[in-house]
Amino acid sequence: MQKRKYKVITLIADIVILTISFLAMVWTKPASLKHYLPSHTPFFLGLAFLWIIVSLVNGKMHRGRVINFSTLFSRVLTSNIIAISITALVMYAIRDYDYSRTIVLGTAILATFLELIFGAVYIAYKKAVVQDYEEYSKYRQYKKPTEYDMVKGTNGKKPLPDEPVKVNPGIAVSIEKECGHEMAQAILKMTCNKFTERTVVMSTTTVFNINGLVRQKYDYIINLHKLNDIKRLNEFLDAVNDKLETKGYFFCCVETKDQRKQRLLKKFPPVLNYLYYSGDFVVKRVLPKIKFTRGLYMFLTRGDNAVLSRAEALGRLSRAGFRIKQESFIGNLLCIEARKIGEPIPKNGNIYGPLIALSRVGEEGKMIKVYKLRTMHPYSEYIQEYVYNQHDLRAGGKFKNDFRITSWGAFCRTVWLDELPMLINLVKGEMKLFGVRPLSKQYFELYREDVRDRRIKYKPGLVPPFYADMPADLDAIQASEMKYLDSYDKRPRYTDFRYFFKSWWNIFFHKARSN
Repeated sequence: MQKRKYKVITLIADIVILTISFLAMVWTKPASLKHYLPSHTPFFLGLAFLWIIVSLVNGKMHRGRVINFSTLFSRVLTSNIIAISITALVMYAIRDYDYSRTIVLGTAILATFLELIFGAVYIAYKKAVVQDYEEYSKYRQYKKPTEYDMVKGTNGKKPLPDEPVKVNPGIAVSIEKECGHEMAQAILKMTCNKFTERTVVMSTTTVFNINGLVRQKYDYIINLHKLNDIKRLNEFLDAVNDKLETKGYFFCCVETKDQRKQRLLKKFPPVLNYLYYSGDFVVKRVLPKIKFTRGLYMFLTRGDNAVLSRAEALGRLSRAGFRIKQESFIGNLLCIEARKIGEPIPKNGNIYGPLIALSRVGEEGKMIKVYKLRTMHPYSEYIQEYVYNQHDLRAGGKFKNDFRITSWGAFCRTVWLDELPMLINLVKGEMKLFGVRPLSKQYFELYREDVRDRRIKYKPGLVPPFYADMPADLDAIQASEMKYLDSYDKRPRYTDFRYFFKSWWNIFFHKARSN
C-alpha cells in the first residue's frame, strides 16, 4: 500500500515538474503562450507519455530502487535521456521539424534538473529522519552485490597464516618502499609463497621497462603501478606475457570505476560531488570511447588515470594470455594475481563500439556473427569462463552476479533494446524469428552432446523457447529446447506460431525477462 502510494505521488510530481518545465520554456519564446502553446502541445503530450512509461519501467518511481543519491542520479538521468531520445526519433521518423529546439531540449533539461533537486532534498530528509531504511531487506534482495561482496565471496583475502611468512628480504623491502608497510604485508600474503630467484618487483607504466628487464624469462613479475596509468595497456600486458615462463605469475593492481566513483563522491560535499562526478564521467568515460573525441580526451588527460571497470581489467589480462588466480581489495586498489597459460589473443576490431558482433554457433555448427548493442564492459567476452567458474548459473541459465553488465546494459536487456540489431541476422537469413537461442562456443560446450548435435541442425531464433517454458536451470533449458525441436519436426509453422505468441504472452503478462 505504501509503495503504491509512493508511486502515485511521484507520478503526479513528475507530471507537474514536466508541465512546469514545458510552460517555462514556452514562456521564454517571444510569441509566448499564444503561438507556441497550441503548436507544441502534441510534442508535450507525446513526451509526457514516454516520460512516464520509461520512468515506470526503469524504476525511477519505485520506492525500493531510489534509496540514495547515487540511485537517484542514475535512475533520473537514464530514464529522461531515453524518453527524450525516443521522442526525437519519432519526430525524425514522421519528418516533423517545426518544433522549437529550445522548447524540446529545454523542457527535458529543466525537468531533469528539477527532479534531481527535489529528489535530493527528499532523500536528504528521509536519511535525516529514518536511520534504518524501512524496506532495507527488500532492497538488499533487489540490489546487486558490490564488487567488494563478489571478490570476498569468490577468492578474496586469504586468512593469516599461523606462522610468520618467510620471504626474500629484498623483495619485501622493495614492495614496502613503494607502497608502505601495511599494503606491502597484504600483498605478500597474496604472493610470497610463489617467489623464486627469478622474481622481479617493478613500478612502471612503460613497455620499454618491461622489455629492458635483465633476464630473458621470469617466474613472477610484480608491478605496483596501477594499470589505469599505463597508456598502451594491451602492449604492456603482451610484453609481460613474453617475459614470463608458461605458468609464471603476474601481480598488478587497478582502481576500478566503482572505487573511483566512491573516491570522487567523498572528495566534495553533496550536490557538488555529483556535479564534479558528472564532468569526470563525460571526460573520462564518454570522450575516449568516441572516435571523434578521442583526441580531445588525450589532450585533456594525456591518457593518465584512465577509468577501468573490474570486468575490463580482468578481461584485458585474460586476452593477454593470463588466467585470473585471485583478487583482493587492498587499500584503495583491487589487486589481481594472474597466471600465464598461453600467448595473447589478437584484439579484433573496436572493443568500445556500441554495436558488437558476437561469435555464436549457428546452423550446421558454423560460427556466425550475431549483432547486438553493447551491454557489457569492454573485454568482457574474454572472462566468460571465469565468471562461470566463480558464480555458476542462476535460475534461467544466465550467470549469477554477472558484473560484466553495465547499468545501461541492464536496462537495455530489460526492454530488449540490445536485441534489435539481431534483425540484421534475420535479413541475412542466418536466423529465424523463433528458434533455439544462438550460443557462444563456451556456453554451447556446457550442453549435453546429444543436445548439441540436435540443435545445430536448425537455424537459431531471435525469440527462444525459454520465454515459452521459463526453465529454471541448464538441464531444464535443454529439455525445453528438445521439446520445442520435437514439436517443430512434426509441425514447423504451427509450432513457431504457438511458441511465439506464448512467449510474448509470458513477456507482457508474466514479466518474463532474460537478464
